[in-house]
Amino acid sequence: MTTTQYGPVAVDAAVDTAVDEVVARLRALRESLPRHDGVAVFTEVCLSVALTVRRHLVGGLLPRPRATAGLAAAFARRYLAAVDLDASGAHAPACWRPLFLARHHPGVRPVQFALAGFNAHIGYDLALAVVDTARLHGCEPADLQGAFDRLGDILVGLEERVHEDLMPGPDPLDVADPLTHLVASWSMDRARDAAWSAARLLWSVRRLPELAEEFAHRLDTGTGLVGRCLLTPLGHCPRPRTA
Repeated sequence: MTTTQYGPVAVDAAVDTAVDEVVARLRALRESLPRHDGVAVFTEVCLSVALTVRRHLVGGLLPRPRATAGLAAAFARRYLAAVDLDASGAHAPACWRPLFLARHHPGVRPVQFALAGFNAHIGYDLALAVVDTARLHGCEPADLQGAFDRLGDILVGLEERVHEDLMPGPDPLDVADPLTHLVASWSMDRARDAAWSAARLLWSVRRLPELAEEFAHRLDTGTGLVGRCLLTPLGHCPRPRTA
């Protein structure tokens, strides 16, 4: 039992197992891929999210730790399921296909792979993960808003790191640079807000399966369209800055 700003927190063994499972699977996936594979780039980002959640969970820094960990695990599993579908030759969700198709393109830069992954993962996976978690825990999405917000804060922090680590030098603030323009065209905050609205809508129509399926399909394809734009080849580029 650990006392934190959120009060006494007991780390549930089932919660530990769920988070540890996705961490292990993401590590195995990362190690199986070439370093400059676009899927490897985003897998590293996804692993960072899971490890940060795990660290905050152990440190008692999460509100509603069971719900937050459950949401993070459901979130990561949707990405892993998409990777598995693509590897088997089956159709992955439309939002992930641009990344899988462009993963080895020499004109697409690492930060683009990361942002395209964020776009698919937040624009589609996160909304469905909220619904998955609400069903599993027998609660309403509103009960998960604190968990959703905390996970969103973690994602925003990682987005800043991605920009710092993967943007090539020497002047990432040059607004005339095509990469700077492309990166600035996508907003984590707006994507997160849209995901929450989509989750609430999907939940509200859950007893109308045809409508729910249609909305999820449109969400998937619309997110995929943005992903294709984010992966526009920009030609040869310098390597990302290193510390």
